[in-house]
Parts: sequence; C-alpha cells; structure tokens
Amino acid sequence: MPSLKLSFPVRARDFLAGGNGAAHIRQVLQQVGFPPEIIRRAAIAAYEAEMNIIIHSYGGELKAHITPGAITITAVDDGPGIPDIELAMQEGYSTAPREIQEMGFGAGMGLPNIRRCADELEIKSGAGQGTTVNIIIYNR
Repeated sequence: MPSLKLSFPVRARDFLAGGNGAAHIRQVLQQVGFPPEIIRRAAIAAYEAEMNIIIHSYGGELKAHITPGAITITAVDDGPGIPDIELAMQEGYSTAPREIQEMGFGAGMGLPNIRRCADELEIKSGAGQGTTVNIIIYNR
C-alpha cells in the first residue's frame, strides 16, 4: 500500500457536515484493509477532532496520513485556542456554548476520547493562536 494523504476543510458550526471527514477516513482505511479495531479507533479520534473544530473554532482542516504502519490524523484550526490544555483534557470539562450543549454536543469528552484512541497525542495551542491536534495510531 502506498502512503495516502487526505485533507478535508471543516467549517465552524457546520453540524450537518460534521463527521464527513472522519467517515471518509474510515472508508479509506476499510478499502486498504486495516483491522477493524484500528479503523474504529481512527474513526472515533477523527470524528472528535473534526467536531472540536466545528464547535470551538472559526474553521480549520482535518488531515490524515495513512501508511501501512500508522495513521496520523491532524486537526488544525484558527480558533481562539486552548488556554489550559490540562484542564481541557479532563472528562466533562467544556467551553462549548450553551446552545451547542443543548444540541447534544460539547459535553467535554472530545479530547479525552481522542486520548483513549491514540497511541500518541500532541496538542499545540494557546490563547488566540488556534489549535493543532496531532494523533498517531499504530497498526500493530
């Protein structure tokens, strides 16, 4: 299998398209024959990262780099950033606006779910600087 690179623009507050990028990544992983458990973890991590862009940013991009040995998912946004990453990693902590929580999103489980699915997770962010989430899932 050659290396594959995928990229999807993600618009802020576009809940109707939320999950389309993650679904496409899952479909490609199925087509190239990754094991179901690896596909499940990658799809969850990609979905959570995509929804975080929709909920918390002004827009961004979801990318995947697929090789036989690993899946690297990168979510980049130009949002307000995360001032306290350690706090944001706590289950149930959310800065999502009330109207989004009332829609059933923004429960504070996105980053914890990503951490559970990832073999490696790196978050770069700061107030007013946007956020980059880099997720690696090994195929082993």
